[in-house]
Amino acid sequence: MATVTLSLVLLALATTGCLASDDTLRFIVIGDNGGADTFPYTTPLELGTADRMAMWAKKVGGIHFVMELGDNFYDYGIKDVEDARFQNTFEDVYTAPSLQVPWYIVAGNHDHRGNVSAEIMYTKMSNKWRFPDFYYPLSFNIPNSNATIDFVMIDTVVLCGQADDVILHPEGPEDVKAAASQWVWIDEQLRSSKATYLFTAGHYPVLSIAEHGPTLALVSMLQPLLYKHRASGHMCGHDHNLQHLQETKDGVTLDFILSGCADKMDTSEAHKTSVPEGTSKFHWADPTSKGGFVYVEASASKMVSTYITAEGDILYTTTTYPRELN
Repeated sequence: MATVTLSLVLLALATTGCLASDDTLRFIVIGDNGGADTFPYTTPLELGTADRMAMWAKKVGGIHFVMELGDNFYDYGIKDVEDARFQNTFEDVYTAPSLQVPWYIVAGNHDHRGNVSAEIMYTKMSNKWRFPDFYYPLSFNIPNSNATIDFVMIDTVVLCGQADDVILHPEGPEDVKAAASQWVWIDEQLRSSKATYLFTAGHYPVLSIAEHGPTLALVSMLQPLLYKHRASGHMCGHDHNLQHLQETKDGVTLDFILSGCADKMDTSEAHKTSVPEGTSKFHWADPTSKGGFVYVEASASKMVSTYITAEGDILYTTTTYPRELN
């Protein structure tokens, strides 16, 4: 798999060149921002969220990157690398100067209805689209410190299988051998990381109280690995709302950060009783809103995740602390 390791200085020079000089790494997490497959190929929520992301990024003095966690193109992905949806649903939407930073991409279930390989190939054709492979590692330095943050970017559809509006819960991988190879790779990445903060990031949630609920394969396979390697948690989309779930076992606290309403909104809490009692800390889905996102600011001493609406309201914040490694 492709490896992406970036120093803060090179990242800043390669993008806007105007980031504020301080001691934080700043980024935005979105998912499910895939517009529409008919004209105008966008939705009011996608546009509203994009506008607020741009304003927020400018307000904080610049962000270093965006995490885009799947369902990049509704409803059937894209056909090939020349597909006009790249322009209509992505490039023409996120045009603000404050958003001209690297966007790190993974595929969702709707992308897998189309041509994910073409989404990967598009990396060579865009100034900000970064999707080097189906799964890949990312590593960032936190400025003016020895602290780092690692992301293990995963393809949850390859791992778990396809889900849609009829099959709400993935029933198993289509390619068992490909899934097994990725599980081995995930274990290796988590085991080898010495980063201050360590997250997996993919489309499907581990835990969720909303329409799709917990992803059983990730609960049985990924969650134990996160505990085993004393990770910080998992970031995802898939359910069309904002959520924070948190669980602690054997001295390890995992934060599950779900950001899935950058294009659609779903108020369902159908799986409220499907997660361990007390793990659901925050859930938001307002059908009158134009969407939302999560803004993350990481320093050597803490990582703060702020949940923000497209209207600019700060809904909730949670703090992740550095890992305690043996």
